[in-house]
Amino acid sequence: MTAAVPTIPTDQLPKHVAIIMDGNGRWAKLCGQPRAFGHRAGVRSARKVVRAASKAGVEVLTMFAFSQENWHRPLEEVNLLMRLFISTLKREIAKLDEYGLVWRFIGDHDAFAPELRQLMAETERRTRRNKGMTLLIAVGYGGQWDIAQAAASLARQGEAITAEAIESRLVTAGYPAVDLMIRTGGELRISNFLLWQAAYAELYFCDTLWPEFESRNLHEALSWFAGRQRRFGRVPEAA
Repeated sequence: MTAAVPTIPTDQLPKHVAIIMDGNGRWAKLCGQPRAFGHRAGVRSARKVVRAASKAGVEVLTMFAFSQENWHRPLEEVNLLMRLFISTLKREIAKLDEYGLVWRFIGDHDAFAPELRQLMAETERRTRRNKGMTLLIAVGYGGQWDIAQAAASLARQGEAITAEAIESRLVTAGYPAVDLMIRTGGELRISNFLLWQAAYAELYFCDTLWPEFESRNLHEALSWFAGRQRRFGRVPEAA
């Protein structure tokens, strides 16, 4: 019998959780399977974690699905990831309202196939009036690119480049800063993910490979966050 998951008070929950889903390929290798096997298993884990985050009361969940650096992977793997992304969206679009999620896709999508861009646009259109958790899927995304495109946008319009102005032009403009960043797979880096937005994020690294990351693992991370004292540069007494 599965143990009940303890409820975390709303005021101790992170409003914005970001996840680097790492370890699909290594997990597949451990299973004696090709990398494609791991990526498909990773999709199933993503579905479970999205549901768990929504039920827990997280307001915004950002998942790093495909980085700009991932374009440098072998062409066969890149094509597989694109096909998997398309098939996953086609399958999910039929039940988009199941949890009332608001879907958004962030990143540079110019190199994506027209079919994929159309699916992303349709998903955003159909869910924009939903009232549940916002799910940001970072595809073709890089933190350095995001900051650069924000600064370039300001420069084109002759506006002063200030911290506030840059933040207003990031692809996450209007959403809260990242409170908790989770990385699976045992690596201790953030890999160019939400660099600006995660300036004061709590960083949670775990050894669990992404296909094995489940709802209980998410709740462990949320409980860990609830026990953190966030000072934002101030001394404890003033926090």
